[in-house]
Amino acid sequence: MFSFANGLEYKYDISNKAFKTAFEFLKRKDLSDLEKGSLELENGVKVKILEYNSKSWEESTWETHDNYFDIQYIVKGSEYMGVCSRDELTQLVKPYNPEKDITLYADPAVYGKILLRAGDFAVLAPEDGHKPSVSVKESIPMKKIVLKVPV
Repeated sequence: MFSFANGLEYKYDISNKAFKTAFEFLKRKDLSDLEKGSLELENGVKVKILEYNSKSWEESTWETHDNYFDIQYIVKGSEYMGVCSRDELTQLVKPYNPEKDITLYADPAVYGKILLRAGDFAVLAPEDGHKPSVSVKESIPMKKIVLKVPV
């Protein structure tokens, strides 16, 4: 637990060095010029630069991560992301893969959606189920940066 000066306690300290490293990376002026691939930053932060076409709701899959936060930043395009509490994800599609730190699930009964456009980001904790890369109207080319911040 992390306690703030106001006495509130939180499970995670998002002011730690790893989060600072991740958010400093997102301040770069050349994000749209970065090539598809992976990078490793200080403090255990991993970066994935992705280029893909957004998918239909049915083609996308719910996921969770045990050891990392996801910070998903949209560089180009727009997409929906399904979001829910991990507790809502009860139907397993693929068991936990420790190498990729991912578990896949079927649609839960209760969830919400957020719209992410270029310049927007979502911070997802291990307790957050998410279904990324969903088309808004039709499939379009996307560029996204996913920062993996260790718990």
